[in-house]
Amino acid sequence: MTRRFKVLVLLAALLLVCAGGMVAVWSERDDEPVTILGPWTDKQGEQFEEVLRSFGIPFEYQGTAAQREVLLSKVQSGEPPDIAIMPGVGELAEYADQDLLKPLNDLYAVEEYGAPWNPVSTSREDAYWVPVKADLKSIVWYREGERPANSPAPLPRWCIGMGDDGASGWPGSDWIEDLVLQREGPEVYGKWALGDAAVPWTGKQVREAWEAWAGLLQQDQAAAGHALRTDHRGPPGAYGLLFEGEEGCALEHQGSFARSFYGDKGRRAGLMDSAPLLPGGGYEVRAHEVTGDFAALFSDRPRAGDLIERLASREGQRKWAEAADVFSANRRVRAERGPVEEQIARRLTGPGPRCLDASDVMPPAVRDAFYEAVLLTIARAAAGEDLDVPGLLADVQDVAGTQTDRRVSLKTVCST
Repeated sequence: MTRRFKVLVLLAALLLVCAGGMVAVWSERDDEPVTILGPWTDKQGEQFEEVLRSFGIPFEYQGTAAQREVLLSKVQSGEPPDIAIMPGVGELAEYADQDLLKPLNDLYAVEEYGAPWNPVSTSREDAYWVPVKADLKSIVWYREGERPANSPAPLPRWCIGMGDDGASGWPGSDWIEDLVLQREGPEVYGKWALGDAAVPWTGKQVREAWEAWAGLLQQDQAAAGHALRTDHRGPPGAYGLLFEGEEGCALEHQGSFARSFYGDKGRRAGLMDSAPLLPGGGYEVRAHEVTGDFAALFSDRPRAGDLIERLASREGQRKWAEAADVFSANRRVRAERGPVEEQIARRLTGPGPRCLDASDVMPPAVRDAFYEAVLLTIARAAAGEDLDVPGLLADVQDVAGTQTDRRVSLKTVCST
């Protein structure tokens, strides 16, 4: 064997070792669990993990109420999760604009998710998120047997809590969004949510809705102060704000997820559309506001895609709905529970206009300015100060004016 041939043999052996190492590294990465960041913790987090285990795909789930901040930190450090589940699509649109999200085309059945849940209308368009949990807003909860009259109620009758582990202020923004929707209708609401210049923050439609809510808060300084200091979930280990006591508040303008706060007493909770009860009303129901938790893919790992496909499928959504008593935006998943659950499911997927939560589709900077203005409104009402609604809205409009157009546009806020 010549010296040159020995060298070639040695080089070939080294190449084979290196190739084997490369295969080993690739296989090791392919065998790593799919990492998932989501909003569900405690019991609901455990229920979600139970559903994930049924798919037979190794995973690591991290649940947090501050998923927006946690996700941003992970993205900035260059280690995003394979899958992120976010409440709303405002942030997801920005990540898609930065080419950080992978298209979900062919990973879910477009026909099973109607507007406004489905971000695309044809299979040729790139979809970057899919709802894996849905909730209904534009409703009011009351204790069974205490259904209110179809007219606005005074502030002390309302159970309002502004506190939250994450983005404090959203319980108040829900009031203003609902007022814009019921007073002005889906078309105006959708333009406002998307930042259309035809419906600015300082315009009459938004200002008058905000002033209606501010007028409610100004009815009772003590009640406004209590709402500012109160967690929207109620005291720990209790039964939510609605069942905190038989005296005091009796109505809660809260989404369908409030049932999880009520615990065993949830069976004694009834619901009705919010429109007749809103300040300045009663209004007719123009549409229902809805919200969802949307899954997006930061990784091109096949296993991550497989997991989203299974979670968004009819069977996956059915398992999740049954395991955690939650609702799905998938039109093929039916609620087979009590009459209240059937009412919610019908409003979520049946006929009738629906609009995504406006703050959830806004750019994060605008959403945060919205929340801040809401908190300032209720804080000033509690202190008996001048609210200066036009000034607050001008500040939000200034933030909105700095936002660039999103390349991955949100085509649909409201269904027709």
